[in-house]
Amino acid sequence: MGEEHARPGHMKPGLVWLMAVASGMTAANLYYNQPLLGDIGRELGASGSSLGWVPTMTQVGYASGMLLIVPLGDSLERRRVIVTMTSLVSLALVGAALAPGLGWMVAASFAIGITTCVPQLLVPFAAHLAPAAARGRVVGTVMSGLLIGILLSRTAAGFVGTHLGWREMFWIGAALMLVLAVVLRVALPAQPAVADMSYGALLHSLGGLVRNEPVLRLHSLIGALTFGSFGAFWATLALYLQNMPEHYSPQVAGLFGAVGVVGAAAAPLVGRYADVRGDRKINMLAISVLLVSFVVLALLGQWLWGIALGVILLDLGAQANHISNQTRVFALRPEARSRLNTIYMVSYFVGGATGSWLGTAAWMRFGWAGVCLVGGGMALAGLIVLGLGSARIARAAARGA
Repeated sequence: MGEEHARPGHMKPGLVWLMAVASGMTAANLYYNQPLLGDIGRELGASGSSLGWVPTMTQVGYASGMLLIVPLGDSLERRRVIVTMTSLVSLALVGAALAPGLGWMVAASFAIGITTCVPQLLVPFAAHLAPAAARGRVVGTVMSGLLIGILLSRTAAGFVGTHLGWREMFWIGAALMLVLAVVLRVALPAQPAVADMSYGALLHSLGGLVRNEPVLRLHSLIGALTFGSFGAFWATLALYLQNMPEHYSPQVAGLFGAVGVVGAAAAPLVGRYADVRGDRKINMLAISVLLVSFVVLALLGQWLWGIALGVILLDLGAQANHISNQTRVFALRPEARSRLNTIYMVSYFVGGATGSWLGTAAWMRFGWAGVCLVGGGMALAGLIVLGLGSARIARAAARGA
């Protein structure tokens, strides 16, 4: 009996949920180290800025993986790339669990980051398999799994680290990745390469896609601005909570990640709406919700319930905009979906890093009001870019017609 091959528009029942779970499980690898940094530093004799290299190099590795590995999803058999990277991230997690010193841990963290590009391979794979009329819903479901995995990873790592130790969290993560690699090998259909290109030509073609696709440029910029707004909040929340009269612990900040699951769970609904409407109204509504979230955080942020309300709106707005962006980007060129995702996600990541830096700088100089101003300002800039960019694309389309 021949091996099953992926066919555009044909997705087996349950496969989208497997992809969502796999995206969440793999994305979680990036954030296990954050609540464990104190324990890691004490055992490895590191502190302060030197210890900060652990999460930093994890994110640098992730960005490198998106740029250098994700495009291979177009030129190689996609399932093989996904299974290979899932197996390799298991080895990287073992490296972190065995780390005898900080240098080893930093190197292992970079390896974890670069091999955790699996979610960004699964999303275009899901878009390829989904029927065109359901692509937004499918992408939204997979992305909701990814975001929930990110939000809950810190909670899981904190619990395991407290009761078993920080090394055990990485051992558990490694075992989960090995099991997942086997499941994905069995469950995913094979997808032959969709672009017969060398690796060098593949990377070189990224520039051509940016030049020739105005929709890609617009939604990449909008994504960068909105994820920057998102990052400004999350980079400073723990600092703000600790500075409040009650001096809340980092554990309280982690609990707001669970609150954010409410917003993440709405992603499939957003994707369904994106399938029905072909315009950018959902982007406008989503970014407006993001902007309102910072108004709520500025006015009600002195109370935990006010922060919780702001977090729900923040995550809902950011995720809804992200799903709408990806639905549009994946519709551009079916044969280049992995490369389109690379361009979009690298822009998205750069925006998030910029927002985190600006948010932290604003906190140091202006406090919570400065953070809300940065986050709200980036959301407002996203609305302005959306309006101007949409008008320009419409005029170009009219001239072409």
